Amino acid sequence: MEPKEKLKMLLSELEELKGRHTELVSVYVPAGYSINDIVEQLRNEQGTATNIKSKSTRKNVVDALEKILQHLKLYKQTPPNGLVIFCGNVSGKEGVSDIKLWSIEPPEPVKVKLYWCDQRFELGPLKEIVAEHNIYGLIVIDTKEATIGLLKGKHIDVLKSLDSAVPGKFIKGGQSQMRFQRVREGLINDFYKKIAEIARMSFPLNVKGILIGGPGPSKNDFVNGDYLPSDLKGKILDVVDIGYTNEYGLQELVDRSKSVLSETEIQKENELLESFFSHLAKGDGLVTYGFNEVKKAITAGAAEVVLVSENVEVMEYEVVCECGNIEFIAAKSEENLKCSACGKKPKVIGKRKIIDALEALAKDYGTKVVIVSSQTGYGQQFAGLGGIGALLRWKYE
Repeated sequence: MEPKEKLKMLLSELEELKGRHTELVSVYVPAGYSINDIVEQLRNEQGTATNIKSKSTRKNVVDALEKILQHLKLYKQTPPNGLVIFCGNVSGKEGVSDIKLWSIEPPEPVKVKLYWCDQRFELGPLKEIVAEHNIYGLIVIDTKEATIGLLKGKHIDVLKSLDSAVPGKFIKGGQSQMRFQRVREGLINDFYKKIAEIARMSFPLNVKGILIGGPGPSKNDFVNGDYLPSDLKGKILDVVDIGYTNEYGLQELVDRSKSVLSETEIQKENELLESFFSHLAKGDGLVTYGFNEVKKAITAGAAEVVLVSENVEVMEYEVVCECGNIEFIAAKSEENLKCSACGKKPKVIGKRKIIDALEALAKDYGTKVVIVSSQTGYGQQFAGLGGIGALLRWKYE
């Protein structure tokens, strides 16, 4: 799994945490900054924290700072990209202490020096690091409706869907038809202007390119007309024939722009999933799916790429049973865990996310782990299979 993907997942986890009071500590140490200076600052902050009026808050902040200080003893110097530490009492129960610490060596240099104590961890600087920079504007359009969106990495964000007031074409001839046609053309012109204005207001300045699609000539009329400002018009990469102008049309537009998006994350992901389903349909034994089967494939050295859907909620539990059996079980919760030897409910002695379990195992066998989106057509289909699969180097029994 790519470092940024791993960091994104951790940030999602940390974002859900909330202290009962202002007792969650965030520390950012920029690249090149002295660890000793940070230690000195935190010692001073620990002294200041003793003046906090609330006894429980005071204890939790002091304990968190002490845990950070103990952790910093592991470092002789600041890592190349800096260091970020989050620590605090994450127990949801008043009066119960559960001090947890997360230490992060970010994939890109941290530029900010920060000590912050609040009800939530300060995640802003790290979010900037994982923010998607390859952003594409998407417009699907005809005279009846239009949908505008953004492709950010592997995800499509719908910004606006709108219907026009343009009536169908007038059938009868004569002057009334001509008048009707002029009115219709005026309404189309107004509709295109509205779409262009929304795009101008919604697309970020750093948009890498723009894709436009639709089922008829409307898309070309829109592109060739004086609607989009010149800076956006110059970023149009492709104009594509597609069948839909709703949200599905945005996905179809991306799918049909393979040559333009060949180096983007979503296209690389689609190629992996396309290969997975192609082998699955052939039944040639070069793919497998399900946690246990994928785990077997990894340990056999047969798994080349492991695919995990981003919304998989399965955990791996390490359990011990009174019958003496110790094993790892994949499940969504602890409630229905059963010992494979005797069928009784075992005791949980450890747990971790399924992606962490697979990644730890994959490291020893040269297997790549890729998180795939659940938004795309292939991604939804893959999630329907359970969201865990693997492309194999060879067929194995």
